[in-house]
Amino acid sequence: MAVTLCITFLHYTTIPTLYPLHSFYSGLYYIPLFFGAMMWGLRGSLFVYLMVLIFDSPFIIFGWSGRFIPEVVRLYNLILQGVFAVFVGLVSQRERRIRDRAEKLRYLAGLGQVATTIAHDLRNPLITILGFSKRMREGKGDADEALQEISSAARSMQKIVDNVLDFSKPLRLDSKTEDICRVISRVYGLCKVRAVEKGIKLLMELPPAPVYMSIDALLMERALMNLVNNSIEASKAGQTIVISAALHKSRLMVRIEDEGEGMDKETLANVFVPFYTKKKSGTGLGMPIVKKIIEEHKGEIEIDSEPGKGTEVKIVLPYEPGLQREIRK
Repeated sequence: MAVTLCITFLHYTTIPTLYPLHSFYSGLYYIPLFFGAMMWGLRGSLFVYLMVLIFDSPFIIFGWSGRFIPEVVRLYNLILQGVFAVFVGLVSQRERRIRDRAEKLRYLAGLGQVATTIAHDLRNPLITILGFSKRMREGKGDADEALQEISSAARSMQKIVDNVLDFSKPLRLDSKTEDICRVISRVYGLCKVRAVEKGIKLLMELPPAPVYMSIDALLMERALMNLVNNSIEASKAGQTIVISAALHKSRLMVRIEDEGEGMDKETLANVFVPFYTKKKSGTGLGMPIVKKIIEEHKGEIEIDSEPGKGTEVKIVLPYEPGLQREIRK
């Protein structure tokens, strides 16, 4: 609308006898006609064309020179602009319908992939539950062992369902002023048992003083636990995993470095893609949820990895020095 008004203003403020300039101004009307079609389809281009007619008609009527060729050129330009508006509007509308159809097909394909992944992950524990319950009905095997396996399978199913629900709903942070070093220490303590069982050396390097930040401690602990457990799964006996944190001006850098099997380029490129996984079990939602938690804390996460050389995860979180001074007072 504004562009159309500007072009019309040029028409009315230029001497009518300067025909080349007016022909040039008429050509400029194709710009708003094109953008109207791109933004709103046929309705948009026709609306802009109607505006062109309304704004330009008084100039044509009152600026009529009586000369045959210039006036025919004016009318010809108006008609050509109308044809252009219809053509571009129809093309834009057709492209929009094709794009919408393609997006719908991609959505359905994605939905099918999600359903297939969830069904596949739920099938294994479900087979375990059905198998052991059948053995119990037939009086075969150890009942305590069967109940233990059924309980374990049910917990696996619950974990899958919880991950899907957590990913699908928006996160609500319950942020409080917490010492991030204490959160990291809890993660270290919880993961150390598993690391020792696998013969992996787990190390921790933290700042000497507490680092207070506004965080949801439970969600941050969950994200870090996921990352450290991934490193433990990817590492072998005798290898080392280092969890470290360091302050850099107004940012806190948390690193998790391992010497494990690493990731190939395809896995690294898709590590945050929902439901993408090369593991035999799991929904592929662990890393997307981690990214979601970090970003909700206004942070960033970056992963560097190379097959056979290990993986380094870098988490950058905003740090407020003023908050430290308030706590210490």
